[in-house]
Amino acid sequence: MKNRYDVIVVGGGAAGMLAAIFAARNGKEVVLLEQNEKLGKKLFITGKGRCNFTNACDTEDLFQNVVTNPKFLYSAFYSFSNQMVMDFFEEIGLPYKVERGNRVFPTSDHSSDVIKVLEREMKKENVEILLNTKVKSLVIENIICKGVVLKDKKRIIADSTIIATGGVSYPRTGACKDGYDFAESAGHSIVKPQPSLVPFELADSCCKDVMGISLKNVSITIYADNKKIHSDFGEMLFTHFGVSGPIIIKASAYIHKYLDKQLSLAIDLKPALDEKQLDDRILKDFKMFQNKQLKNSLDKLLLHSLVPVVLEKSGLDGEKKINELTKEERKVLGQTIKNLSFTITGLRGFDEAIITKGGVKVKEVDPGTMESKLVGGLYFAGEVLDLDALTGGFNLQIAWSTGYLAGVSC
Repeated sequence: MKNRYDVIVVGGGAAGMLAAIFAARNGKEVVLLEQNEKLGKKLFITGKGRCNFTNACDTEDLFQNVVTNPKFLYSAFYSFSNQMVMDFFEEIGLPYKVERGNRVFPTSDHSSDVIKVLEREMKKENVEILLNTKVKSLVIENIICKGVVLKDKKRIIADSTIIATGGVSYPRTGACKDGYDFAESAGHSIVKPQPSLVPFELADSCCKDVMGISLKNVSITIYADNKKIHSDFGEMLFTHFGVSGPIIIKASAYIHKYLDKQLSLAIDLKPALDEKQLDDRILKDFKMFQNKQLKNSLDKLLLHSLVPVVLEKSGLDGEKKINELTKEERKVLGQTIKNLSFTITGLRGFDEAIITKGGVKVKEVDPGTMESKLVGGLYFAGEVLDLDALTGGFNLQIAWSTGYLAGVSC
């Protein structure tokens, strides 16, 4: 390790590795500092180990899938678009495939292959990679970042320093708040980090009774103080603490600003049927089970394990025989099936969050270069910024695009 380079990249994740490659391709002498014993630890577990590394939608559609500060990403997305990401990976030896929802994966289905080609490309471009190397602080003189101080007090000097330390989700991958601390030491504001793309916790004890039950083709609506704030259709599942699954994870990206309000989740178990059609269907089933108890008459309509939950929520007596049910009680049953409601008490923590919401305030960063507006020679890339998107490869696209822009700009 020398003590002088053109560019220092702090963080060996997606954004950091890409920034290092493109800074080196532009003739810069680059060192990448990674505190872990290997590169890309979070990248390794992305997409359940398959690494959904971008989305093959139209470039304009990327912005629709960014939840926080999409306008900030205009230059980044058009400078290094999703098509350019796919071309780049193909160029450096990673074949890919496009699956449902335009999600892009390596053909091998191994995230390790994404990390391998990036590491190989860095070595090809003579990027010096220092693992197990923790940065203690930035060197800032006269509002210019001159480099970093390592934990062992060694100084590394450079014209440009790129902070690509990521967020604080999945702490077992080494995620920590160092990047926010570095930014604050340079005078930057930090939008409070919060877990996002994460399951919900529910107050209802009955969730434990249906733990592990997966629901397909259901629709959900989320309310804050009885006002509708989000709805979606797809798959979800019950857990011992509440609910998870694709539509729940996606919904979590939208509810942070409502966490101080009374939140509720309503599940429509039969979205393909309106209330009249559902009532006709219930009547049809009830004709077959006239002499049975209500609790034993719903298995054709609902998953068996859901029946006790629906009955509890409806307030109906499951012991009552079908031929004793009133029209009003049948209507209540239908309404409950169309509107199975639960109280949301909060989100799960950073241990289970796919990404971090919050980070370095983007108003203090130049969107055309990723350079700090407060301190010269200091750049930011990836999840350390207050940027987040939905699942489907969009968060990694943010990492590649901002990493690229920081790398070529410095």
